[in-house]
Amino acid sequence: MPTPHDPYVRVRGAREHNLKGVDVDIPRDVVTVFTGVSGSGKSSLAFGTIYAEAQRRYFESVAPYARRLIHQVGAPKVGEITGLPPAVSLQQRRSAPTSRSSVGTVTSLSNSLRMLFSRAGSYPPGAERLDSDAFSPNTAVGACPECHGLGRVHRTSEESLVPDPSLSIREGAIAAWPGAWQGKNLRDILDALGYDVDRPWRELPAGQREWILFTDEQPVVTVHPVRDADRIQRPYQGTYMSARRYVMKTFADSKSPALRARAERFLVAAPCPACDGARLRPEALAVTFAGRTIAEMAALPLVDLADLLVGEDEPARALTDDLRSRIAPVLELGLGYLGLDRATPTLSAGELQRLRLATQLRSGLFGVVYVLDEPSAGLHPADTEALLTVLERLKTAGNTVFVVEHHLDVVRGADWLVDVGPRAGEHGGQVLHSGPVAELAGVEESATARHLFRPSSASQRQPRLARGQLRVGPITRHNLRAVTAEFPLGVFSAVTGVSGSGKSTLIGEITEDLPGVRRLVSVDQKPIGRTPRSNLATYTGLFDVVRKEFAATEEAARRGYGVGRFSFNVAGGRCETCQGEGFVSVELLFLPSTYAPCPDCGGDRYNPETLEVTYRGRNIAQVLDLTVESAAEFFVGTPAVARSLGTLLDVGLGYLSLGRPATELSGGEAQRIKLAAELQRGRRGHTLYLLDEPTTGLHPADVEVLMRQLHGLVDAGHTVIVVEHDMSVVAGADWVIDLGPGGGDAGGRIVAAGRPAEVAAVAGSATAPYLARALGPHTR
Repeated sequence: MPTPHDPYVRVRGAREHNLKGVDVDIPRDVVTVFTGVSGSGKSSLAFGTIYAEAQRRYFESVAPYARRLIHQVGAPKVGEITGLPPAVSLQQRRSAPTSRSSVGTVTSLSNSLRMLFSRAGSYPPGAERLDSDAFSPNTAVGACPECHGLGRVHRTSEESLVPDPSLSIREGAIAAWPGAWQGKNLRDILDALGYDVDRPWRELPAGQREWILFTDEQPVVTVHPVRDADRIQRPYQGTYMSARRYVMKTFADSKSPALRARAERFLVAAPCPACDGARLRPEALAVTFAGRTIAEMAALPLVDLADLLVGEDEPARALTDDLRSRIAPVLELGLGYLGLDRATPTLSAGELQRLRLATQLRSGLFGVVYVLDEPSAGLHPADTEALLTVLERLKTAGNTVFVVEHHLDVVRGADWLVDVGPRAGEHGGQVLHSGPVAELAGVEESATARHLFRPSSASQRQPRLARGQLRVGPITRHNLRAVTAEFPLGVFSAVTGVSGSGKSTLIGEITEDLPGVRRLVSVDQKPIGRTPRSNLATYTGLFDVVRKEFAATEEAARRGYGVGRFSFNVAGGRCETCQGEGFVSVELLFLPSTYAPCPDCGGDRYNPETLEVTYRGRNIAQVLDLTVESAAEFFVGTPAVARSLGTLLDVGLGYLSLGRPATELSGGEAQRIKLAAELQRGRRGHTLYLLDEPTTGLHPADVEVLMRQLHGLVDAGHTVIVVEHDMSVVAGADWVIDLGPGGGDAGGRIVAAGRPAEVAAVAGSATAPYLARALGPHTR
């Protein structure tokens, strides 16, 4: 029976997602790691149940009016939870950051720096003191009026508007103009104005080219169209619009995303000529501290900024001491290479989560539960040690720390371990172990135990021999300075280095234009779709085949149902109440709108008539509810479907349901779906596969499955290059390129390149000691 001083969070009857009535007791005031294979249910327990219930309770205690301002998660499916303190969630899912969101705004460091310039900056003689808002590019008083605080302006140029000057205007030289009748109309107007529309663009006089592309005049002329044989075309009054005016107007005013995207292709972004990219008004840029403007300070890596912040007099010293203390936890988490002006969209999910974690370290909260989602994602083993120190500090400050994690070093560093499994999806959802880490060793069915206590050294596979070299560079971009790298073709290569050392920048320079690259497939972690209408089945093309199977049934033929009838994205077969979404928005008095299953279809997405058609005893909604693993058994006699499902199983995604919305997939899941979609296509000669941290979010057991696929691609004659922090993957590579030695300005060069055993022996490499450990004693 729990007492008022019960030191445990006690969960009873958790049934969220695949959890099977889970009962578990977790001690407070310690670091607890939740682990298990991908899809086992650990996030459903930590986030979907414990955190969701903590937030629901907080929500209940808030005044009804204030609740409108809080995002509501909804009540989790759980019997009861006792001993649960307030909770703070630090997840990897990002909101929709804008170009105005930056490292400085996420950490609130920009506020402190602006205050420093306002109160302690060096002003020009006679200049009026400025309020801190005047140093922000996101306020009306601070933003440069020319670029509105963005630092860049969108312009057009002759090169962007006319990519092929050998064409005439009639042949479509002005690519930026619209197609169809509107484009013909503009050409006819130019013809009526006396311009030669049949002469190659480059042969037209410079003055004419300038006017045609950039004039702001809009002359009206009478156009006499060339008569077609089959119809009469009467003269009409046509108004001319220059190519620049058309592009800028479309980009600014069009409601069509497709037209806006097309117009954007003809725009060239350039630093703002008024502020030279600094984003601020001249008055703010005239103020300096330590001889630098606030824009120059914001561009510095945080590690260098901290060194500059030394105040002379008392007010400045108080402000600089505060700033340095705020920067310290960011440096501790290995993010000292970032500058305050680094835009949030350019950060990885792991970097963004660690920035939020650094902010929490400064908050001084105690007595709360912090729930973290794989904080080691994107971290080099050297940086993981700093992360463990930070988690320990949160605990020492009087907090409870729950971490969903796969990284074995983080698992080993926990005080308490909750292992969920034994497998994924419907074969998981049980707590196999809840107790000290060492006691997991006796749990036979645990995949975590096998990797934690019985790690195998890297395989003794003979390294493959290269069939050529791919030369990249010299590259001078971000922190890379004239770097040239050589990747062997026909083998498995790993690019390593601490966070911010330049790995992603290096592989970003590999394009299909390079000699030796016949076909390039880049598999990143960006979402496969931005709305719930995009899902696993639609992205892989699997849904097209499934709908054809339904349309081919006798019942569908008898009713005259075609393939379109079985799509939830178009009218006909879908439920019109929710328009195929499966849920409806419910407006509540005093409360924010919330989502509920559609009252008519109950979340099935289809109307009753469509659901009456079955294929092998299941309707289309029931088929979408199948997991990949179950669907593989269901469609065993349908080769086109079986191939798609087979590749999804091969990359370890058997636990996902076919209808799982794209918005609910992690970055690692999205990447593996893209890889599966690529694997199911027929081979078309030598292909170079480029993957950025493919093991992110994967349990070691799932890493083994994925690596079998990637090495299989190499064995089939292809080339695979991965950016990777998992040393078990690096140890099994044929070739390693290690960047560093540090991050930011302290990195950006190749420290070592060679076989894994050779790189493991390089003295100046941060990767070497961890790689040597993964390779085992036989390499030393």
